[in-house]
Amino acid sequence: METTQFSHQRARRAGFAAFVGTTIEWYDFYIYATAAALVFGDLFFPEGNHLVGVAAAFGAYAVGFFVRPLGGILFGHIGDRFGRRPTLVLTLVLMGLSTMLVGLLPTYAAIGVAAPILLVLLRALQGLAVGGEWGGAVLMAVEHAPAKYKTFYGGFAQLGNPAGALGATAVFGLISAQGDDFMMNGGWRIPFLLSILLITVGFWIRYRVEESPVFEQQIEGHQDEQRLPIAFALKNNWRPLLIGIGLLPISTGGYAIATTFVTAYGTDKSVGVDETLILSALSVASFFELVATLPTAWLGDRVGRKRVMYAGLIGSAVVVAPVFLVLQAQQELLIFVLFTLIRLTMTATYAPLATILAQLFVVEARYTSISIAYGTGAALWAGLSPIAATGLYAVTGSVWSVIALYLALTAISLVCLALAPQHDEDDEDVVAPAAAPVPTPA
Repeated sequence: METTQFSHQRARRAGFAAFVGTTIEWYDFYIYATAAALVFGDLFFPEGNHLVGVAAAFGAYAVGFFVRPLGGILFGHIGDRFGRRPTLVLTLVLMGLSTMLVGLLPTYAAIGVAAPILLVLLRALQGLAVGGEWGGAVLMAVEHAPAKYKTFYGGFAQLGNPAGALGATAVFGLISAQGDDFMMNGGWRIPFLLSILLITVGFWIRYRVEESPVFEQQIEGHQDEQRLPIAFALKNNWRPLLIGIGLLPISTGGYAIATTFVTAYGTDKSVGVDETLILSALSVASFFELVATLPTAWLGDRVGRKRVMYAGLIGSAVVVAPVFLVLQAQQELLIFVLFTLIRLTMTATYAPLATILAQLFVVEARYTSISIAYGTGAALWAGLSPIAATGLYAVTGSVWSVIALYLALTAISLVCLALAPQHDEDDEDVVAPAAAPVPTPA
């Protein structure tokens, strides 16, 4: 018998709130990534060389990832001390306001060097918000879920990634179709300004969701242990933290290569694919990823979440080279097919990830732990991957160097997945080895 606390009704409500919130957060994040690939290099970092400008824009893009661990510590502390729900409202508002301000920002031509400085500062605020957003959304979904359905409900939080990417590429696709002049002369601002409408809806939905029952149970018995969650996390969760960071190279860094770098590479003059085609292909791929996420998460509950992630890692490694080769050949139909295929393989690395990471950590300081693991992994892998890919391509002149980077990231993910101390058949709320004895998790 399921208790009221862990009923499917509460789990659906929490899952939907996680989906809506992460969709908005990822929409904000991806419109920045798309703008960095298409226009920010020329508007905020004009150096005369397009590739140098794109690399600088990716550097600013990376700042958002580098501050994620700080966001994880800050909002993780609030989430472990005062609850998941108020923390997620705060992160949503911070993300929305910083994104809207990017849309109002003057360019380099208007205010000079102050423009890229302000852009980087707003990007840092975005990263700070996402650093505390993802872990909390995941925990709200997973901790409300009944036993044997944790991967499925954790998948609701993961729906936000493809949904946000779909919204970002669709909006930019419509703007791009109006021509380069419209895009460069203010059209790029529209997706950022739309964020304020989305944030209003997300705030209303999130504010109405109940607090996590696991947090409520834990906080009643261990209030004193929550004074400094970061200390507890580093002392007792250090081994799962390292494994969690190592699980993320493809789910974050590989994803950035297959979306952000691919956009910059395909639209570069040396390749010459029309940017509207690239954005359309990314939109179609995001749609299929969105459709496939929950079934893939459900499959993780049936056959094992780690097995699903193994299949996704191997599948994406097989597909990555053809993705770049069809761009060189400018085979339009195959571009759509392979963009979709690699995103579907990545769905298998991403859909079960929420529950795999959540179940690495005991309840005490879990918000802080999962946020640090995900934030640090995203900073290391997703923050640096587009820069590394751009640098490798600039130095070697060959996309095969980027493919080799992708395969190296895959190898790291596979090793850490094998080391992850978790049994797929375990339906307990979450248990993981720690460096010292810890209270039994819920």
